[in-house]
Amino acid sequence: MANNRRAGIISIGSALPEKVLSNSDLEKIVDTNDEWIRTMTGISERRMAEDGKATSDYAIEAAKVALDRAGMSAADIDLIIVATVTPDMPFPATASIVQNALGAEQCPAFDLNAGCSGWVYGLATANAFVTSGMYERVLVIGADVLTRVTNWTDRSTCILFGDAAGAGIVAPVDDDYGMLGFDLGSDGSGAESLCIPAGGSRSGCTHEDIDNHRDKIVMEGREVFKFGVKIQGEATERVLAKVGMTTDDIDLIVPHQANIRIIESAVNRLGLPPDKFFVNLHKYGNTSAASIPVAVDEAIREGRIKKGDTVVTVGFGAGLTWAAGVMKWAY
Repeated sequence: MANNRRAGIISIGSALPEKVLSNSDLEKIVDTNDEWIRTMTGISERRMAEDGKATSDYAIEAAKVALDRAGMSAADIDLIIVATVTPDMPFPATASIVQNALGAEQCPAFDLNAGCSGWVYGLATANAFVTSGMYERVLVIGADVLTRVTNWTDRSTCILFGDAAGAGIVAPVDDDYGMLGFDLGSDGSGAESLCIPAGGSRSGCTHEDIDNHRDKIVMEGREVFKFGVKIQGEATERVLAKVGMTTDDIDLIVPHQANIRIIESAVNRLGLPPDKFFVNLHKYGNTSAASIPVAVDEAIREGRIKKGDTVVTVGFGAGLTWAAGVMKWAY
């Protein structure tokens, strides 16, 4: 097996539901309005999964796009990682469902749960597998259907979330490119700040839980906001220090698309111009583990990421977790 080789993303794809849920649509559901939502979050609309479709359906679609762009088939993939907090079922892993649908016969597959940080956690995991020589090509998918676990009576949370999937293929790349370093972390003292309380081994899911919406997302918005404001800048600074870089070396930051005010706080902390940050939050809302790969895919298609660019991906999410990665873009 090869050791200490460089790994990078060699292809990426994304998938979005066709159904659009606008702020004006939400005005008909809860006591809110378009101006307030846009001012407080930066979101104008989000995508909503079609009836009968699950997380795996969008994960499969995104994976097929990434494979097609790479000129690969599923048989070329050695490992599949799906980062999600909305699996098709509690078990088996959604990754196994994706593996079978793609026709990646006997390919190992597992799910990874790190909330909205999940895709970057997945990249770090894939990087370790590829650089060690254990696997050649790893499919890393971030996919979530958050509208299925949203409390539509809670106006503070139902305005935030959307559905999507993004997939990247991690493989060996030339030494001048690829992933340079990561900063991953978790502060479990904030676990209950963003969670789905019911449905697990702690409490099951009773009729009372369902009546009280405890089977849906519960969030202490102020605590999560404070955490996001603090950690996105800190994690970016730490990962740059780990690889001997400064903010001057960054060509583009792709942050988790949670709230425009959190992104703006990172802009101010890092002292970078706003155009160094890629934002598509207004179109899709918070899509959890899909947020960053969908944004990266869009940034590439818009010409905002080019071969050789220094790109930082940074997110935070349930756990409370955070993840930042820095890479020289490989294609």
